[in-house]
Amino acid sequence: MSYSIQLYTLRNAIQEDLPGTIKKVAEIGFTQVEPYNFVATAKELGAALKENGLRAPSGHAPLLSQDQDEIFAAAKELGIATVIDPYLPAEHWQNAEDIQATAAKLNAAAKKGAEYGIRVGYHNHAWELESTVEGQTALEYFEGLLDPELVLEVDTYWAAVGGQNPVELLARLGDRVKFIHIKDGPGTTDTKAQLPAGQGTIPVLDVVAAAKSLEVGVVEFDDYAGDIFEGIAQSLAFLHAAQDVNA
Repeated sequence: MSYSIQLYTLRNAIQEDLPGTIKKVAEIGFTQVEPYNFVATAKELGAALKENGLRAPSGHAPLLSQDQDEIFAAAKELGIATVIDPYLPAEHWQNAEDIQATAAKLNAAAKKGAEYGIRVGYHNHAWELESTVEGQTALEYFEGLLDPELVLEVDTYWAAVGGQNPVELLARLGDRVKFIHIKDGPGTTDTKAQLPAGQGTIPVLDVVAAAKSLEVGVVEFDDYAGDIFEGIAQSLAFLHAAQDVNA
């Protein structure tokens, strides 16, 4: 089980100093990152990752609204093996027809990705869990429409905000889940209130254990009131300490 950091967490630092931020991430002890907006930053990001010996097994890119060939080409350049669509707003998750249309588009994106040797996935927010379609959460209904090669990255914090028990949700989604976002806090929409892993209301270790086919656990903060580098360091230390106990 390996850990990564979603670079959106450090977006403010990255805007000021991308190479310096990536260096800090490596110094904290991360060996992997999950880039976002990587088409725009591919050259500089690639150089920084190489210099610090970091890998990027997954990355976020808006596959359903931007040029897919451009995204997949940049991903290949960066060694990103799985491209995850990070966000479709709430109105796409309210009825079966819209969800079917989204699934069809993502299935098509996955076929194109396969031409580049890249896998495709989807990352949820709260509304895919708040909405119910045909007796299931919208996310679970959506999962049933996806081709076998597609994966899910379950944001376990937003799942809880959306009213679901993330441990039970992961059990139901099973092998489809290859990545999770690990974050903690009070389980509310107040992103500034998010906390390092192990300090909030999310049963982080149970969540990690529930994802049976997990490839990478991705640490993320949507926002944080404290020093963000201290926050991610505390999250990683908590996860590594738990791993050592279970080793």
